Amino acid sequence: MTDRQSEHILVVDDDARIRQMLIRYFEDEGYRVTAVADGTAMHAELAKTDFTAIFLDLVLPGGQNGLQLVREVRASSDVPILMLTGRDDVTDKVVGLEVGADDYIAKPFHLREVLARLRTILRRRQPAERPAVPQAGDDGVLEFDGWQLHIHRRKLTDPSGQDTPLTTGEFDILLVFARNPGRVLSRETLMDLTRSRNLEAFDRTIDAQIARLRRKIEQDPKNPTIVQSVRGVGYVFTGGRR
Repeated sequence: MTDRQSEHILVVDDDARIRQMLIRYFEDEGYRVTAVADGTAMHAELAKTDFTAIFLDLVLPGGQNGLQLVREVRASSDVPILMLTGRDDVTDKVVGLEVGADDYIAKPFHLREVLARLRTILRRRQPAERPAVPQAGDDGVLEFDGWQLHIHRRKLTDPSGQDTPLTTGEFDILLVFARNPGRVLSRETLMDLTRSRNLEAFDRTIDAQIARLRRKIEQDPKNPTIVQSVRGVGYVFTGGRR
């Protein structure tokens, strides 16, 4: 068993069997696990504990909607969220990713797959090691239109110096754009460069990620000037790199 006691997972699912299954499996893998049955209890836990990741059911009792809970969490936190649901619908996946989920796993699922997906997300969130020999344009901070993307800290600050929370996918795709200004990137290229193929990405998930990113960095997301669409091809990053 690996030593992961500093990594604490919050499970939000109204099915007691699934809660217990995830508790047993991930505790055996060395994680700490807290499990609750609804959104009210989830918010109570988030108010007192910093979690490494959240496993969140899409449909909860009392009319609670997992998508709305994702929006509420995203209003104040960039903690990784993996949605667990019995509905394997493409539209649900896209909407889940668009509102801020990092991954979407359909039930029934294999526990080893859930673990692999969690590890992939957490690994991508780790600060990259600074290269022994500095590379041109890779000094740790990329700037565009007053924004600063801190590569090793995995942080984005706006022109006023305030942090702008990004999910793992949002950061990865913005980093690819900022490193390739003026280059038209197809959705397939973006999937390859962000390693999203490990998360079973598809064209519409890339579109959803970019829509979310635009809402955070564009003055007018409906008329973007930093990440622009190239009809029939993909996207191009036009933010000034200094």
